[in-house]
Amino acid sequence: MSTQDHQLPTTGTNTVPAQADAPKADPPTQDPGGLRTVVIIVAVALLAAIVYGLHARSSSEKRLTVATDEAAIPTVTVTHPVQGIKAGDLALPGNVEAFVDTPIYSRTNGYLKKWYFDIGAHVHQGDLLAVIETPEIDQQLNQSRAELERMQANANLAGVTSNRWQVLLSKHAVSQQEADQTRSNYIAAQAAVDASAANVRRLEQLQSYERIIAPFDGVITARDTDIGDLITAGSGSGSGTSSPRELFHLDASRRLRVYVSVPEVDSDSIHDGDEAILTQDANPSLKISGRIVRNADAISQSTRTLRVEVDLDNSKGLLRPGAFVFVHFHLPPLNGSVTIPSNTLLFRTEGLRVGVVRNNRVQLVPITIGQDFGNAVEVTSGLTPADAVILDPSDSLASGMEVHTKLATAGGQS
Repeated sequence: MSTQDHQLPTTGTNTVPAQADAPKADPPTQDPGGLRTVVIIVAVALLAAIVYGLHARSSSEKRLTVATDEAAIPTVTVTHPVQGIKAGDLALPGNVEAFVDTPIYSRTNGYLKKWYFDIGAHVHQGDLLAVIETPEIDQQLNQSRAELERMQANANLAGVTSNRWQVLLSKHAVSQQEADQTRSNYIAAQAAVDASAANVRRLEQLQSYERIIAPFDGVITARDTDIGDLITAGSGSGSGTSSPRELFHLDASRRLRVYVSVPEVDSDSIHDGDEAILTQDANPSLKISGRIVRNADAISQSTRTLRVEVDLDNSKGLLRPGAFVFVHFHLPPLNGSVTIPSNTLLFRTEGLRVGVVRNNRVQLVPITIGQDFGNAVEVTSGLTPADAVILDPSDSLASGMEVHTKLATAGGQS
């Protein structure tokens, strides 16, 4: 088949006509009013952001200024003065003494034969503590008794003779002179008997000192002798190696006494019969009640103190003689007096001052000090319990300064 046979007819029913081009649509036109609205909204938002930023910055600067001003105002810790509590407690040191405290010496010479009680022993009045051998006194006593018998025999003979001469005198057998002489001999013999009897009693008393007897109920606190020691009579008031030494030391400790030296400024507040409380560092929880029984009623010129005696019952043995204690006296506070801590004081050239906060302003108030209790002082004028006193004030503290306050707790911390 030739090329012409395969060519499609150019006309006929199967011919598809070419499509005509579609007409192009016109572009949409923009609305001028909507664009203006968007621009306005954006401008307003931008302006608001700028205004907010300026306001926030201004507020921040104001807060910073306020914070800086607040930080520039110091904060102080304050406390209120105490009336009638600390100021009313006067604590003074004292030494505990036995109500009766005595050394026991010998009243005769000899050698110690035996002792019956050692230190720490509780004895009763009349108990035998020791026995001393005194052979010289024993022999002297025997001799004096024999001498007394001889004197009594002579006195009896002189009495019989005197009676006989008085009978003879009545019969005019003897002279008056001879009768008077026999009467005088009898009186002299009687006097000799009395003298000899007195010497016997003296030696018997010395012999009784061989037995060392407890003079009262108490505790043996010292024994300075032993069997075979040479005992010398005396009271130990002498000096040197020959001075007698005590055999025992006896304390009556069921009742104790404490002597306290009260300063002159508080002496008018101490009265007999007032109560006193005793404390001891060795046993802080122990509190013992005592009673003021007497005072010297005179101020010591060397110490300017009043000597006061406090007695207490020690039947339970809570204290020992010689112990160191503190005696607490409750003193009535002076009119208007208060107590403040010692760390509130300011020492200025114009005098003693304390810082008091009033209406958030500092005022340096002059005060007058009464008693110094160590960590606290008594103020007799210048303060009231309502004042807010600054603790640990700085040296730069001045009147008129503005401060903030915080109240200290009971333990001293804010």
